[in-house]
Amino acid sequence: MGKFLEAERQRLVELKKHTSYLSDAARSEGVYKKGKTHPICLPRSHADENLFSGIRAAAQAYFSKFEIKWHDGQTGKPSNHLCDSQVCCVNFLFPFYDQPEALAELLRPVFPDLARMLPIENGQYVAFEWIGEKNYLREKVSRNGKRTRGANFTSTDAAVMFERTDGKCQIVLIEWKYTEAYSSRQSLAIAKSSTDRREIYRWLYDRSDCPLDKRTLPSFDALFYEPFYQLMRQQFLAHEMEIAHELGADRVSVLHIEPAQNTDFQRVTSPELMCLGETVIDVWQRLVAAQDRFTSISTEALFGRMVANPAPEMLAWADYIGTRYPWVLHDLQTQS
Repeated sequence: MGKFLEAERQRLVELKKHTSYLSDAARSEGVYKKGKTHPICLPRSHADENLFSGIRAAAQAYFSKFEIKWHDGQTGKPSNHLCDSQVCCVNFLFPFYDQPEALAELLRPVFPDLARMLPIENGQYVAFEWIGEKNYLREKVSRNGKRTRGANFTSTDAAVMFERTDGKCQIVLIEWKYTEAYSSRQSLAIAKSSTDRREIYRWLYDRSDCPLDKRTLPSFDALFYEPFYQLMRQQFLAHEMEIAHELGADRVSVLHIEPAQNTDFQRVTSPELMCLGETVIDVWQRLVAAQDRFTSISTEALFGRMVANPAPEMLAWADYIGTRYPWVLHDLQTQS
């Protein structure tokens, strides 16, 4: 278990006992996997309380409408684990789904050429578990021909779209991390089903317009270690969406967001890539051919100031985030 995850578990178990954001019934231990109860989990009947109350109904309705899978969720509800990454992403980003001005304010420090946000799906300004309108990566489809968002296909945790100051349209695919840490140096090239994953994505790698710098990359096999395997697929997805001008976009890029506090995530797991940088992000920024197609920022740097000084319409959300995820204010606290 990573140090950040361990600290979050201990903190949230204590928060669960007294926070006003949970009902008394939700304070009991919950069953997670294998039928065991855990203090870090809510009772499954109260899993919806893992979401900020201001978005609870809207987020669940949206996930249901588009048949998006809640990771480790049951009966249409989100995961009951308080450290769940998808829940964290939804708690931070879903409140902006109908707040384009606040969303533009949030993102403009990262994308200074952002002129105005554009609705991306369902009339809202943030979409979740985006897999693209087409099966761009040629991933295996189930017998019914349907692709599942959030499971079995390359999905980005969220996506936004905006008009740039030059009049062009840009989609940003968001990869969200919370307590994730990857320590295994076991290659994922061959799946447990014996499927060779390299053969699924090799055609994208072999193309002359591959979005990765193959002169720097030691080998294709070096990418089949998490989190590089995820980053590779997301970069491929962004590139194919841009070629297709999905939703009228002229540019599609990837934005990676993770807590600076979670230093465990930054461990380079691929043996061949260790020579390219000290952290995952260092390595990936060297491997993406077009530097403006991949950006990384810490959760603290992106959200801290808005949580500390929210717009009036975001006050309730800011109070919730500051209570549930207080580390997001760490950068501001160290500066004061």
